[in-house]
Amino acid sequence: MDKDKRPKSDFLWFYSFLLVVMLIFNAFILPGISKKGVNEVEYSTFIQMLDKKEVKSVEVEDSKIVFTSNKKNDNKAYVTGNISDPDLVKKLENSGATYSKKIPVENSPLQNFVLTWVLPFLIFWLIGRMLVKNMGSKMGGSSMMSFGKSNAKLYVKSTGVTFDDVAGQDEAKEALTEIVDFLHSPDKYTSIGAKMPKGALLVGPPGTGKTLLAKAVAGEAGVPFFSISGSEFVEMFVGMGASRVRSLFKQANEKAPCIIFIDEIDAIGKRRDSNFGGNDEREQTLNQLLSEMDGFENDLGIVILAATNRPESLDKALLRPGRFDRRVPVELPDLLGRESILKVHSKNIKIDKNVDYNQIARATSGASGAELANIVNEAALRAVRNKRNIVLQEDLEESVETIIAGYQRKGAVINDEEKKIIAYHEVGHALVAAVGKHSAPVHKITIIPRTSGALGYTLQIDEQEKVLMTREEAIDKITTYTGGRAAEEVIFNIKTSGASNDIEMATKIARAMVTRFGMNDEIGMVALETVNNAYLGGDTSLVCSPETSSQIDKEVVKIVKSCHDRAVSILSDNIDKLHEISAYLLKHETITGEEFMDILNDEYKITTKAINKAEEQMVDDNSVTENSNEIFHVDSLELENDGSELEKTKNKMEDYDV
Repeated sequence: MDKDKRPKSDFLWFYSFLLVVMLIFNAFILPGISKKGVNEVEYSTFIQMLDKKEVKSVEVEDSKIVFTSNKKNDNKAYVTGNISDPDLVKKLENSGATYSKKIPVENSPLQNFVLTWVLPFLIFWLIGRMLVKNMGSKMGGSSMMSFGKSNAKLYVKSTGVTFDDVAGQDEAKEALTEIVDFLHSPDKYTSIGAKMPKGALLVGPPGTGKTLLAKAVAGEAGVPFFSISGSEFVEMFVGMGASRVRSLFKQANEKAPCIIFIDEIDAIGKRRDSNFGGNDEREQTLNQLLSEMDGFENDLGIVILAATNRPESLDKALLRPGRFDRRVPVELPDLLGRESILKVHSKNIKIDKNVDYNQIARATSGASGAELANIVNEAALRAVRNKRNIVLQEDLEESVETIIAGYQRKGAVINDEEKKIIAYHEVGHALVAAVGKHSAPVHKITIIPRTSGALGYTLQIDEQEKVLMTREEAIDKITTYTGGRAAEEVIFNIKTSGASNDIEMATKIARAMVTRFGMNDEIGMVALETVNNAYLGGDTSLVCSPETSSQIDKEVVKIVKSCHDRAVSILSDNIDKLHEISAYLLKHETITGEEFMDILNDEYKITTKAINKAEEQMVDDNSVTENSNEIFHVDSLELENDGSELEKTKNKMEDYDV
């Protein structure tokens, strides 16, 4: 491992301290050292010693006379001022002392110039350069002389990435393949008058592979690749952003054909407005970018790729044809896409041949490519911790739960009473889910706490990928979420804070049914809620009057209450199974879906009386459609990805948070 480099500021302080020490030494200490052992005497004393013949040697200088005594044990040197005395030479001869005159050494004019001017200037220039370099490092690595230059990373030969390294994004690769083919064979397109697209905007959630796709395009085309982030253009100096844009396109013209990739382009491409006090520097940078994109010719072979997860915030002038001609969606992968991504990232991992990638892909619905890569890596780390040299199915399954809920807290201390409540809570979820006709099968139930704060959870995995959600499926989801609180009430006649996350998710689905999906007869098929930043959490905002908002709240409460009543009825009519499975869970702490169904199917006693009664009540309350076969075409990703990228999977895990 390389030793850590000392910060430049430490060197600067060291050199400054050394310079001060040298000045003090030359001014105060060195003269004192040179005077050590030298006594100053008056000129009259010197004459008296000459007359008494007590002087051994004399050295006459321009301004002083240095002499020594011939007395025993007197090795000191004496100095006195040189006074114009015409009899001095005669007195020296009479004293018998040896004497001489020191010839002054005259430096050459060039030497005097170097010592007086050049050397001090060189010292201060070096110190100034260090100061500027140190200041530049604090401002992102820019030096004073390169503020206006582009600091884009240049991959001259190849990025080392091809389309084979990108999985789960077949549509995006197909849209970008044409650009690669154009760079390889431009004559094929220009012969019929076609023009190469100037730019392509990659749009999608974080972690879906937008940057990887851009590198793959450059790798396939075999042309230079400039990579820069949008935030690197604008810094503290006015005009630097526009200057860096000009510098970037100048370099691109010299390296053409080439590809320019601007990551997070929303940092400089936000929509301009007329509000006072806007960011003029950012707008100047955007204007320069727009000008440069219009300025270069199509036949140069310069392609601009940009990536963002906030397309709604970009300026319309940036998105018009002629600048970014293509908008390439890079969405979250589907089931087949997730399976292929897992296989790509497992190529360099020693993994068991019997691993079921399809099951892992189904368990990670809504996960991005980056999260899937992290899951594979976590599985490899777990195998090493368990002293194995191969990754097994259980490693991948545990890594999925680790990414979602955190690591197991096996040493957490929970008293027996609370542990019992948690067990019944989780079995309540699973039992209600097993009754629902439209619920996903239970895959795992555990009461082992996790580092995310979950004291237990029930994991459900759909047997096949779904992109639509019917009203019945939404009702079953809400009923499953309320199953934990229902179990607490039926068994212990209490209400704990452990159902807080369940209540939150149930309310979220019920509100979406009313405001966005048109699944409520009282409100009707009206959109009363809009989704903002769909790729970054999907925050929602109501667009309705206060009266309508109040009515929405009432309908949401009605739906959740009806589902809760249904869950209570199911658990009350099957309380024996609730006790039996909860006791088994308390003993083993974790049970699989197969074990759960084996216990459930043993003298299967779940009745449909409570289900029919609850459904009739919900139809009367107009909370469920009268036509149970009607399917509402809903984008399930809009509902189930309102949060992190794994929200779709997290919605199936009933976290018991205290």
